[in-house]
Amino acid sequence: MRIVEVEARCRAVLDALSQVIVGKDDVLRRLLAGILANGHILIEDYPGLAKTLIARLLGEAVDLSFKRIQFTPDLLPGDITGSFLYDQREARFEFRRGPIFTQLLLADEINRATPKTQSALLEAMQEGQVTVEGESYPLDTPFLVIATQNPIDLEGTYALPEAQLDRFIMRIGVGYPGRDEEREILSRRRARRTEEAHVPSIVSRDELLEMQAALEDVHVDASIERYIVEIARATREDPRVALGASPRGSLALLRLARAEAALRQSDFVTPDDVKAMAVPALAHRLVLRPELWISRLVPGDIVEEILNRVPTPPAVAP
Repeated sequence: MRIVEVEARCRAVLDALSQVIVGKDDVLRRLLAGILANGHILIEDYPGLAKTLIARLLGEAVDLSFKRIQFTPDLLPGDITGSFLYDQREARFEFRRGPIFTQLLLADEINRATPKTQSALLEAMQEGQVTVEGESYPLDTPFLVIATQNPIDLEGTYALPEAQLDRFIMRIGVGYPGRDEEREILSRRRARRTEEAHVPSIVSRDELLEMQAALEDVHVDASIERYIVEIARATREDPRVALGASPRGSLALLRLARAEAALRQSDFVTPDDVKAMAVPALAHRLVLRPELWISRLVPGDIVEEILNRVPTPPAVAP
């Protein structure tokens, strides 16, 4: 599939989603870039901002099998992966697959589950398989996780460990709508005459796989590679950061920059593509030093400062 076709299909998906989701075109664009880059996405924002709705509608638009898991403190790893159950009629144990066996998994309020349950996703997110009782079961392709969490919840929550945060290709927020946008939300709800909202299927699974494969044809100049490396290294060398972006973060930024280029119908990555995706790709991978936790400084601010500090290479077409 050519890049121009990838952009056209993405534009059709964004148009369909924007019929329901009001005033969040930038958020939807970043979310679709993460899907194009074949990465898992963490949506972190306050309650009631349509995080779950966005994930569900995206699954409808790209026609992937979709399952949702509501994470709670009493959720067990077997509730996600599945487990062996004894079949009395056959007199043998049979593996019953859990909801993780899908193409698009919504892990709703992921930080409400215990660390043991959260870790049930680690192997699946990295290796595309599930191991139960020593037996490995491959997951379908693509396998994508969209997780949501509320940043202000403290009681009854378990912060995601750094190793798991690193598995997400990006973290994005949704944000409150503007005054006119919120009125439009009410107006569309009245016109719909129901709480349910749906979008038509725009892209098939096979088309999505072709679109993801087409990103490999997006040219990345050596100067862009050096630019990405310098940004990642600057996060590790910043005195305010206890843990900087790993090489996995550099790879995530590369993949997202390619997706951003494709979304603007370009077959080569520019420094602006890297800058557009640097905060979503890297900020959640940074751990600030303990003495800065009480300050108002957030990792995204540090990434922005680094972008202003690291020299920007010239855009080079192939």
